[in-house]
Amino acid sequence: MALARFKDLCIDAADPDVLGPFWAAVLGRTYERREDGGLLLGPTPGHTIWLNAVPDDKTVKHRVHLDIYSRQLGELEQLGASVLDREAGGGRWAVMADPEGGEFCAFLRAELPDERLHGLVVDSRDPFRSARWWADVYGAELVEHVNEGYATVQQIPGMPIETFDFVPVPEPKAVKNRIHWDVIVPALDPLLERGATVVLAEGDDRGWHVLADPEGNEFCAFVRP
Repeated sequence: MALARFKDLCIDAADPDVLGPFWAAVLGRTYERREDGGLLLGPTPGHTIWLNAVPDDKTVKHRVHLDIYSRQLGELEQLGASVLDREAGGGRWAVMADPEGGEFCAFLRAELPDERLHGLVVDSRDPFRSARWWADVYGAELVEHVNEGYATVQQIPGMPIETFDFVPVPEPKAVKNRIHWDVIVPALDPLLERGATVVLAEGDDRGWHVLADPEGNEFCAFVRP
C-alpha cells in the first residue's frame, strides 16, 4: 500500500523570471509569475513545477537533476543553456547547465514526445537502498540495474515522469537540494516510522511539512486525510 502520492516538483531559483521562462520553453510548459516565485503549468496538476525564489545562488553540483528530451543542443543554447559535456554516457546524452548553472541531461530525439521531461535523477551514496525506500513509499515498481550500479522507481501513480532514478556518487550530500518533489500523504507517522525525519514542521505560514528521506533529500509532505 502506498504511503504517499506524487504531487509536483519544485526548483529553487535566484531569479524565477529567468529560470521560469527557460524551463517553460524547454519543457513546453506555461510560465506564470507569482509573488514568491513562479509556476510552470502543464496539462495536469502533476505537471506543475514551482519556481521558489531563494536568496542564495547555486554553490555545488545539483544532487537532483532533470533528464529532458530535445531536438538539438543548439536550441537549448539559444534559450540560455550551456554545454558541459557533449559526450556523456558514451554519447547517449549531453550534460548541460541552465541559466543559473543547474545541471541537467539532454537526450536528443528527431521527434519530440509530448512529455519532454522524462527523468528525475538523484545522486546517492546507496542508490539501491534509496530506490527501495521510495518504491515502498510510492507503492511503485522497482528496477535494480545491478551491473550498471543504479536503480529506478517507475510506474509511480500520478507522476508524469517516466523514471525516478538513483545513481551512485562518492560524495555525501552537503547542502540543501535546489530541486525537490512534493507528496500528498494521509498521515505523517508512517513515513517517520520508515526513516524520514522532520526538517521543518507545518506552521502558521506553511501548510506542509518539510521532511528528509534517509539520505537527507528534502521533500515536502502535504497531509490530506
